[in-house]
Amino acid sequence: MQETWRWFGPDDTVSLEQIVQAGASGVVTALDHIPTGEVWPRQDIAERNALLFSHGLEWSVVESVPVHQDIKLRKGDYQRLIENYRTTLKNLGAEGVTRVCYNFMPVVDWTRTNLDFELDNASSALRFEMTDFVAYDAFILKREGAENDYSDDLLEQAKSRLQAMSTAQQEDLEINIIAGLPGGEGSWDREGIRAAIKQFTDLGTAGLRANLIAFLRDIIPAAEEAGVVLAIHPDDPPFSLFGLPRVVSTADDARYLTTEVDSAHNGLTMCAGSYGARSDNDLVAMVKEFGSRIQFVHLRNIKREADGSFYESEHLSGDNDIVGLVSALLTEERDRADNGAALPQIPMRPDHGHAMGDEKNDPNVRPGYSYAGRMKGLAELRGVIHTVSALSSLQPR
Repeated sequence: MQETWRWFGPDDTVSLEQIVQAGASGVVTALDHIPTGEVWPRQDIAERNALLFSHGLEWSVVESVPVHQDIKLRKGDYQRLIENYRTTLKNLGAEGVTRVCYNFMPVVDWTRTNLDFELDNASSALRFEMTDFVAYDAFILKREGAENDYSDDLLEQAKSRLQAMSTAQQEDLEINIIAGLPGGEGSWDREGIRAAIKQFTDLGTAGLRANLIAFLRDIIPAAEEAGVVLAIHPDDPPFSLFGLPRVVSTADDARYLTTEVDSAHNGLTMCAGSYGARSDNDLVAMVKEFGSRIQFVHLRNIKREADGSFYESEHLSGDNDIVGLVSALLTEERDRADNGAALPQIPMRPDHGHAMGDEKNDPNVRPGYSYAGRMKGLAELRGVIHTVSALSSLQPR
């Protein structure tokens, strides 16, 4: 697998020199200065590409070309927005950037309730705590119908949790949930998020799934023409938030979208942390089934709890079988190489890292994107990859 690194552009606290020092050969980045829905100009793409190349790095994956909410709803100016998306894919392909990660999550992007969850070793991780989320949804946001989505016991726990929170803690919780995390698509206020939620709950799961398939049918021909492969990121977390529909959370979801739009350019991002937050997702089995469609990998680990809560654990210590996952991915790469695939190597990045040392108290460090934490994760994953590769080479094919 190609070792890559998420980079947020020239204002990132991690420099390109540090990425090279960490041992990555590829960069995962996006043109975040361009508003969602607008065309990425070819010149801007070329400039970012040249900057990476000047440091000996490849622009391995775009993460992400965001999908405008109007496209997900298929309303308003969505046809122009889809045409803009096609043009962006063509411009990326023309500049030799051929992998694009995106997601189809409605309203909120990846979501956590605690961005500074202290671990036993005093480093901090990202956490999704169900009781805190319900406290926000039912009693701070006061979403219409929220009380119907949770058990009486969970609502009581959430009410008690809210009563124990200070005003500052309640404000921090709201910021964490709706103000937007790194790589997301912006922030909301309460009135705005309530209105957006209602649009998507009215649309429902069947409607959102139909709109995803329609979007893929709109853009896959342009991706094929441009030589670009798409890799949809799963819902994070992979279950409903705010009563919203989820359509990329399970193996069944992946099976449906790859079958309905049967193109090699309609691919998947295997995010171990997102899919792995559900105990009914067997990640190794998913790689074996969908291997030819996996175009990008996020490797991280999580510890699940019975009520749906989870936190992001050490890369090699959690509920996900990272060694088995790496082994399955390397097998897929060898199969691609044996079959003469145009893109045999799969880019992976160490997804999210613990905040430690001086970075733990640095307000400029993006939650989940510390340098030391990700470098530690990359080193651990590199060791697994080298070991599995060495052992595999000893086995008869």
